[in-house]
Amino acid sequence: MSANPAKALHLDDLAVGDAFTSAEHALDAQQIKAFAAAFDPQPFHLDDEAAKGTLFGGLAASGWHTAAITMRLLVTGGMPLAGGIIGAGGELSWPRPTRPDDRLHVVSEVTGIAPSRSRPDRGIVTVRSETRNQRGEAVQVLVSKLVVPRRPA
Repeated sequence: MSANPAKALHLDDLAVGDAFTSAEHALDAQQIKAFAAAFDPQPFHLDDEAAKGTLFGGLAASGWHTAAITMRLLVTGGMPLAGGIIGAGGELSWPRPTRPDDRLHVVSEVTGIAPSRSRPDRGIVTVRSETRNQRGEAVQVLVSKLVVPRRPA
């Protein structure tokens, strides 16, 4: 399920300050443990009891799991960019843990637009995306540089 290509936005359609909000993703302990078992097998992501004695004080999703959910939410409608979401770099932080039963959504804002001088068919758009839980608390902040095509002539 991807964004509708007919409604996809090109570089020329975007302006600094444009904001987008994704749908929600409901997270549970089973998802957290399955992702961790496959990709980040640390006790605070795998075992409720073991997690209690850690910095997290309970089961927490891997930051990489939160990042993967963020990507899905952006791709499936939270950032309707022509050509898809193509990263050219970024900065990622996790200000608080993602927990079982969190309902995540992504709020993104365009903070910069730079048409390419060497490749006139595209440009770089800087976007600040906050992945928030059901209480509106940021569990991830991503500032990304995205390659976005210009509208064909």
